[in-house]
Amino acid sequence: MKNYLILPAVLFSIAVGYSQKTKNAYELASPNGQNKIKFELVKNAPKYAVSHGKTEVISPSDMGFVLKGNEDLSSNFEIKGAKTSTFDETWEQVWGEKKNIRNHYNQLVVDLQQKTGNKRKLQIQFRAFDDGVAFRYVYPKQNVKDSIFIMDEKTTFNLKEDGKAWWIPANRPDRDEYLFKDAPVSTLDTVLTPLTIESKSGLALSFHEANLVDFASMTLVNNKGTELKSDLVPWADGVKVRVKDSFTSSWRTIQIGNNPGELITSYLVLNLNEPNKLKNTNTYFKPYKYLGIWWGMHIGKYTFWESDKQGATTKHAEEYIDFTAKEGFHHLLIEGWNKGWTPAWYENRMHMFSFTKSADNFDLEKVVEYGKKNNVELIGYHETGSNLINYLKEVDEGFALYKKLGIHTVKIGHVGSKLNMKQMHFGQFGVNYFRYILEKAAQYDLAVLYHESIKDTGERRTFPNMVSREAARGQEYNAWSEGNPPNHLTIIPFTRLLSGPMDFTPGIFDVEVKQGYPGKRVQGTVGQQLALYVTIYAPIQMLADLPENYEGKPALQFLKDVPTDWEDTKILEGKIGEYITTARKDRNSADWYLGTLTNEKPRNVEVSLSFLDPNATYEAQIYVDAEGTDQKHNPEAVAISKKTVKASDKLQLKLGGAGGGAVRFKKL
Repeated sequence: MKNYLILPAVLFSIAVGYSQKTKNAYELASPNGQNKIKFELVKNAPKYAVSHGKTEVISPSDMGFVLKGNEDLSSNFEIKGAKTSTFDETWEQVWGEKKNIRNHYNQLVVDLQQKTGNKRKLQIQFRAFDDGVAFRYVYPKQNVKDSIFIMDEKTTFNLKEDGKAWWIPANRPDRDEYLFKDAPVSTLDTVLTPLTIESKSGLALSFHEANLVDFASMTLVNNKGTELKSDLVPWADGVKVRVKDSFTSSWRTIQIGNNPGELITSYLVLNLNEPNKLKNTNTYFKPYKYLGIWWGMHIGKYTFWESDKQGATTKHAEEYIDFTAKEGFHHLLIEGWNKGWTPAWYENRMHMFSFTKSADNFDLEKVVEYGKKNNVELIGYHETGSNLINYLKEVDEGFALYKKLGIHTVKIGHVGSKLNMKQMHFGQFGVNYFRYILEKAAQYDLAVLYHESIKDTGERRTFPNMVSREAARGQEYNAWSEGNPPNHLTIIPFTRLLSGPMDFTPGIFDVEVKQGYPGKRVQGTVGQQLALYVTIYAPIQMLADLPENYEGKPALQFLKDVPTDWEDTKILEGKIGEYITTARKDRNSADWYLGTLTNEKPRNVEVSLSFLDPNATYEAQIYVDAEGTDQKHNPEAVAISKKTVKASDKLQLKLGGAGGGAVRFKKL
């Protein structure tokens, strides 16, 4: 059901607290009146401020741009007009963490024009939601006929008070694959978004962007004190954005919650994207779980390339298909199936991969046919090595091959510190490339899973074939590096996952990685791995371990049962860096699922089951760390039990250090 409501400005000013205080000042309130944006021209320069209730969140802050030739597009303005409106709809996700999402906001659009010089026009659009605020810039076509070169964005976020920020650095060789650190806002350097802040006032804030199209990604740099400034990721020549005639920036978003859990269930970023443009996605993509010839390569059991330990062989593929089918799953990823892999494939150089020719010892057509006989569909894989010159020459041929073979998902990797060894992934070049490939994939009925990509800004609403991406430090780091510390999994739901689904690749049962590199292991328990299927959202979830490590394990049943498409999501409790407990309702049944995990400290979790149907009884199927289990002691032991529960009950779960647990609530 969709409901639309557009109110005239006079009624709007009464209904939602819009007011024109002076000739050059306006205030916009959210539908519930809690979040307010004040816009004002101060000495002919645009400024904005944000408050939540009685708390000032953003003190008056700068707006605008610097163009080529040091031309200032941030001052010398006058207001030519201002329009207000309100909008209210409920829309349905094709797939997602919540089926029906309300999009309710009040909007103020201010038209500015400079008084002298080129008399450039600039429109600023503000939206106030109950869960935050957003604004963007629109530079319309105008009398000045020239190419536009943005050299800097002057937008600042002048936080009224300091707070603890959870951050990773920007513009580094590994893009966004870093461990999150916490530090006062006043000490930050240049950081990626989403940037999550716990303010001294007690509010939880997330700074990000939405609907990023033909523009540079926004990073944030500390200007002075607690003032953050937009720092657009540049082209190789230093220009930030180059366009012709007009541009529309991404939305600059500030999500506001009374606690960090409210940030997770905010859908503001999705609501700022355009509605679904693909009407046939559900004919070729439905959420699923998959296995893969993948983990064995990362732990050194197999190689990505042709060798006596080659992972992608026809023989191995058929063995994996047999196991996948036997356990009731229907998708398999095979990396390294194609020509071009070498022992140095991950190094920064322009590798030449083929996207149509099979590697030695691998027959793609034969494997696909074997999979079809067993009701197992392959997931295609394209590793570009960031050599996009080569990839763009072959992408149509590669996608056409997948469509011919009946493959409907493609994982696309971009290993390399820069695209074409020249441009940053997050710059305008990368933004346009990733959107181009996404739309190209849709033409071939392909869902896309990006690795080494730009961050998510909600485009999955517009293009629901954008099903997941990496864009963070995932499970693979446990195979060959010092590993992810236990608190990593209690941080990313409140940071990276605020932008969208993540292909973390959970489900390692041999957490000590006995077949892997000496001294390398998963820094947690199997109970924690089970919890990830609920605490980390993605419409496709991998069972990342080797088949032999699942064989005969009772805990595998949870991975068979847990869905990847949800009707509703609730964060029951959580503290960044310490613990999180998440509950989700299956979209296709009456069942609920729960995941809870902790950092290195053991924790007794008491869960109120008030989210369940109060008129029903459920069987709680419980998988939790066994007694005495933690990261260092018997980490693979899982205690499995059942009990009958109701919404009025409380459930006690005992988690070991770096542990976790998962529960299926089956409606009786």
